[in-house]
Amino acid sequence: MAEKGLNPVNIDSMEEALHRLSKKPGVKAWLMLDRSNGAVLKTNGQIAAVRPAKSSANANNTGISPSLPTPAGGSFSADVHTNTDNESLAAQELASMVWSFLSSAGSLVDDIDSEDELKLLRLRTKKQEFVIVPEPKYLLVVIHDTPPA
Repeated sequence: MAEKGLNPVNIDSMEEALHRLSKKPGVKAWLMLDRSNGAVLKTNGQIAAVRPAKSSANANNTGISPSLPTPAGGSFSADVHTNTDNESLAAQELASMVWSFLSSAGSLVDDIDSEDELKLLRLRTKKQEFVIVPEPKYLLVVIHDTPPA
């Protein structure tokens, strides 16, 4: 069943684009999140290598909910690619942090100019860079190595 607004040709071209993205040098991982609730729709790469999952006990101490949203249905819900429970938990925890970051950044943009909208977020650290692209139905988060200066 195709997601509303996306025809099979668009889904195929998106799949191809995500596959090409995965092969780019320096790309560690990417996540696709549901735009409405932040649930993980798809992942690729080793998310746990970027940010290892915390245990459920530690998750409560860090403010991360152990019961993170999961997709309710749609074309991507059966496509979540995870190898282990740890990898899945790491992806969900990272998605929760990205969702919170995006919400804060969106509020900032709204407070500055309510007629403007957020188009791209880049967060660069010494080790990696997160590029967050908000699309109408999903959020794409790409994590890649920070190139040497």
